[in-house]
Amino acid sequence: MAEKEVSLIKGNEAIALAAIRCGCDGYFGYPITPQSEVLETLAAQKPWETTGMVVLQAESELASINMVYGGAGTGKRVMTSSSSPGISLMQEGMSYLAGAELPCVVFNCMRGGPGLGTIQPSQSDYFQTVKGGGHGDYRLITLAPSSVQEMADFVDLAFELAFRYRNPAMILSDGVIGQMMEKVVLPGFKPRRTEEQIMKECPWAATGRMGRTHPNIITSLELQSEVMEQNNLRIQAKYKECEEKEVRYEEYMCEDADWLIVAFGSAARIAKKTIQLARGEGIKVGLLLPITLWPFPTRQIEALGRKVKGILVLEFNAGQMIEDVKLAVGCSLPVEHYGRLGGIVPDPDEALEALKKMI
Repeated sequence: MAEKEVSLIKGNEAIALAAIRCGCDGYFGYPITPQSEVLETLAAQKPWETTGMVVLQAESELASINMVYGGAGTGKRVMTSSSSPGISLMQEGMSYLAGAELPCVVFNCMRGGPGLGTIQPSQSDYFQTVKGGGHGDYRLITLAPSSVQEMADFVDLAFELAFRYRNPAMILSDGVIGQMMEKVVLPGFKPRRTEEQIMKECPWAATGRMGRTHPNIITSLELQSEVMEQNNLRIQAKYKECEEKEVRYEEYMCEDADWLIVAFGSAARIAKKTIQLARGEGIKVGLLLPITLWPFPTRQIEALGRKVKGILVLEFNAGQMIEDVKLAVGCSLPVEHYGRLGGIVPDPDEALEALKKMI
């Protein structure tokens, strides 16, 4: 058995290297702190010379997402990356992609806002990602890595889910995970798909080949209300299937917990240390870590909510995911939020004090 290749790399670099190895056909992006290393790493690796992957720095985020739209329409594995203000500019394009039922991967390395805000890490894009962000009744499949290893692992998973459900998938991280360095086992190289394989796997794709009697038309436009309603109902049924089959989460020390922390991404790393401190003082606390922010682990939180006395939601924002946690448990127990704003990462001791105030 060959030895696994272990690298000490940043989270943003892991995204780029995994994209090359996972058979990504094209990346279209624009630099913005704190995710610029994605584009820089791809440019340094020159994958167009090895795997044939196209890497292009577009003139803006608007151009990036529309290039992704074009590439996705041909059945290619395409992706982009940005940070919070750039993702805001991409919202219309992501709604178009969801409406046209096109698969793609978008990486968001969150920073503080609103507005231009700060280049420091935050988790304040939960609303604009998990709730859809752009116009219309659509969803983004959303994966939240809490380690550099998961940054690498989730690229292939995001493509897999995007193609399975013909929908954009988001890898939602932040400047903590994007900039930190950890040991990572990179995935192996996937063979690049042939045009024949793409046509077989993606019969809906517009290949542009001459001589096709009924060429596929990629669009999200429908002027007849009755037809548009049926399109929406079909998409909603697809989302329902995704909610039934694709919920992912992690439980940490929940077996005997009297109290529960719910946190995702880098906040979950803080939460684990908080739990260790709390248990050292005799306070039994567990963690529910949503890996998929959408579909959200509603049933799992509801089940744990029946066993604990209260829930602390730890986020680097003013309180966004807490809304979904409250919906999961109803009015059956207290649910409080603790977070810091402006790019400040809370200390585990601060989170512990917030927990103690509930007890």
